[in-house]
This record gives sequence, structure tokens and C-alpha cells, in this order.
Amino acid sequence: MEGGVRLRAGASKEDVRQKVWDYLEASGLAEFPRPVHRRIPNFKGSHQACCSIKELDVFYRASEIKVDPDKPLEGVRLAALQARKTLLVPTPRLRTGLFNKIVPPPGATKEILRTCATSQGIKEYSVPVGLDGKARVDLVVVGSVAVSEEGWRIGKGEGYADMEYAMMVSMGAVQADTPVVTIVHDCQVVDIAEDLLDDHDLTVDYILTPTRTIKTNCKRPKPQGIIWHKARSSEMLGKIPVLKSLRYKEKQAGKDITLQDEHSDLVNANPAAQLIENELIEVAEKTRPQAATGSAQRGQHCVENDPLNHRLEGSGMITTVYVGNIPPGVRVSELKCALREFHATPLRLNWQGAQLRAFLDYKDKATAESAVSSLKGLSLGGKTLRVELAKNQRNKG
Repeated sequence: MEGGVRLRAGASKEDVRQKVWDYLEASGLAEFPRPVHRRIPNFKGSHQACCSIKELDVFYRASEIKVDPDKPLEGVRLAALQARKTLLVPTPRLRTGLFNKIVPPPGATKEILRTCATSQGIKEYSVPVGLDGKARVDLVVVGSVAVSEEGWRIGKGEGYADMEYAMMVSMGAVQADTPVVTIVHDCQVVDIAEDLLDDHDLTVDYILTPTRTIKTNCKRPKPQGIIWHKARSSEMLGKIPVLKSLRYKEKQAGKDITLQDEHSDLVNANPAAQLIENELIEVAEKTRPQAATGSAQRGQHCVENDPLNHRLEGSGMITTVYVGNIPPGVRVSELKCALREFHATPLRLNWQGAQLRAFLDYKDKATAESAVSSLKGLSLGGKTLRVELAKNQRNKG
């Protein structure tokens, strides 16, 4: 293996990661933050490797570049800002959205641009870009733990870079020929068996090290979007709120968004019981008071109660959630559909369409906070909704 990293035959992805992390630490190549284990490792010479990107034609032609927030990619973020390119950085662990757009202040000095390229600068000089942000990424730059000259990539094992790319495909931000670059130390370039790769694994087109620029000529197709049947709802949907919104949009577009653990549920489900449940939902929709539905769809004020939950109203614990930034064309039926999809159906929905807002009442604070978490990043009508606990909580007896 190059650079001294030696791998045994039949090594797993985790074996490769551990060998690379161990070697970087033992050889004195590891840089802050340390230890490099469980991270995209920073290394001596990372800035030099990053500067090589300015020599790539794909960088010169790009106007909008997505660069991961990892420390060893700081030099690429700086190069993009210095070249006056639009810089998008994924939000850490995708907790609050998909991208942050780095916006340096007018007349920013070299020092301020250097700050903008750091993790602190990403917090101070960025604005969020949601699923409806119309991003058009010309170049993708990712970190890696290990990579092969063929373009096979191994990350730190949490799947965020792969998921970010798949989400960009689903929202139309990248195309099949959008180039992908990674920055690593020479010792991280190792032989990786292709059979270790899964369909959702991202491959790279260029590898930049402190001493080399490698064009991989990789022919393996990149992910064509989110492979929902391989996603585990309890993990990815819980960790990435914006993923729920994207899943809802793809369902509205008629795509199969059945998750891995839902496949087994469907196999074991009672078809007759499922049919009855669907019919009950349809009946409930058709028998709602027509006056209330009509006024709601014209953007007027209406209040709808869930008849199954009247017994909870006397507790005095009801907590209200505010939903704002609702686009003018959105109907209350669309919001209700999304609430059911995200398992956040309230006791009462107070729709104020003319004011582009709604209030959702839940039985207690814990349920309301869970709903806020579930609905974070929800997009309707091309806008990301603002969802938070209402400022003045109302107790109702």
C-alpha cells in the first residue's frame, strides 16, 4: 500500500478506516482536531493539497461549489471565496437543513475571508438554503478517510456525504456529470475492493494530495437519488429532519418512498385491516363540515377539532405550536396531509390562511416539542415553513 498503510486481504470498510486513522496518528501526520479517529482526518499538508484545486479546469469553470465543513477542506472553501464563487456548505449533520450559503460581508478583507472558510465563519457568515433554494452545484468537494485511484471512496462511516449527494440529486442541484473532488494525504490513497461499495456510495473523479493530482476516470455510476428502501427510518429520518420534508415531496411526486423497516411491516400487515383503515380515513375526510373546509381553502380563519381527542381537552396542559411562512396558495388540506405524514396530527388546528399562519394545539408540551422536531424543515408550496412553540402558551380547561 502507498504511504505505509497496509491492508490485509478481505479487509472491510471499518478495517480500512482503522488502519488509516492509526497510521496518521502513529506517523505524526495527524493535525488538529485530534485524535483523527471517527473523523474525516485533518493532516499535515492539507492546505497545500487544497490549493491544487485552483489548477483544475472544473474549479475554474464552476460558479457554485459545495464543500463539506471538515477541517482539511478549509483551504478549498477559502479558494472558492477568494475566486468569488458561490460557496455552499452542508449544515453539520444536516440537523437544521441541507446547505448554508457563505456570504462574506461587503469589502471583506483577506483575513475575513479566511475566517469565513472556518467552522466559526460558517456559523457567523452564512444563510440557510433549503430544499426550495434552487441550488445548481457545479462542483462537489468531499472529505474522505480512504480513497482508491479508481475513485472508490470510504468516509467515516456515518453516511452523511453519501446522503447529502443523494439529496442534491433528488432536488436537482447536481447532474450525472457534476464532478466530485476529494482532498486526502498520500497515505490515504489505498487499494479498495470494488465489492465493498454499495449503490448509495459516492465515488470521486479527482483526488488531490500534497504531492499529486489524480484523475480517476471513474465509470461507476454515482447515486441517482435517495434509495429509500435502504434507509432506516429510526436512524436517518430521526437524525436528519430535512430528509422528512424531501421524502414527503417525493411521495407527492408519486415515487416509492417505502423505508427499509417499513418493507417488513408491509409484508406482515393484515391487508384487510389496512383497507379498512384507508376507508376510514377517506370517510373522515369526506364527512368534515363543508363550511369549515370551504372557508379554509379560501384562506379564511377556521378551527378544526379532532373528534377523537375531546376527552383530552380538560387537562389544562394543551401546548400550542406556531406554523408560519405558509405560501398564499397552500390549502389547509395540504398542511393536514403533511401533519399526518409526519405523525404530528394535533388536537386542534387553527388555520389563519389570510395571515399565512396556523396554530396547532397538542395535549402537552412534550407532544408539542416532538411535533416541532418532526416538522423541522417541512416545505410546502416551495417554501420552508417556520415551525416553533408559540410565544404565549395557552392553557385550556
